[in-house]
Amino acid sequence: MQIETVARIIAAPTVKDEIIAHCRRKLAGIHLAGEEGRPKAFGLVGGRVENGAARAEQVIALKKNVRNIEPHRSAMDRQMERYAVPSETPLSGRGWVADPAEMREAVYILKVRGLRLIGTYHMHRVAWEDDPIRDTPTLLDAILGRDSRLLMFIVSMTDPENPVIRAYKEGDPEKEVEIEWQP
Repeated sequence: MQIETVARIIAAPTVKDEIIAHCRRKLAGIHLAGEEGRPKAFGLVGGRVENGAARAEQVIALKKNVRNIEPHRSAMDRQMERYAVPSETPLSGRGWVADPAEMREAVYILKVRGLRLIGTYHMHRVAWEDDPIRDTPTLLDAILGRDSRLLMFIVSMTDPENPVIRAYKEGDPEKEVEIEWQP
């Protein structure tokens, strides 16, 4: 994807609804078969890029987090120790690494539908004293998103009744992309 050419995101109404429903379900402790049992939501956004706009059309919620399986555990532990800000969740319980098989399947689904992977989403659920809304990428998000050539959708669920979704090129807090939610 030519991430540098994207000046705005045009999102189908189902995209917002599905992302928020996924986050609320995980916060409520409702987990699907084979899904990680923690209050974390992570997924993919499929669509197309044309005329300087990313058209977000499909959401694929991911179930498997291989963060605690080697070699992913060691790599993520190093990133956490170096860049993560302490929070109520211990560093060993933070971070998401998508299962390669699940990613291949998701990319195939998008391809069959004439779409491609344009971004990822994940939620921030714990308010921090200096960042109560948590709708921007952390330093860790920016490091993990660097060179991904994807949009990163941050879903603030610090107030689940009033969620906020914002998007950034490669998780860079200086490169926000406006989302136009279609009615």
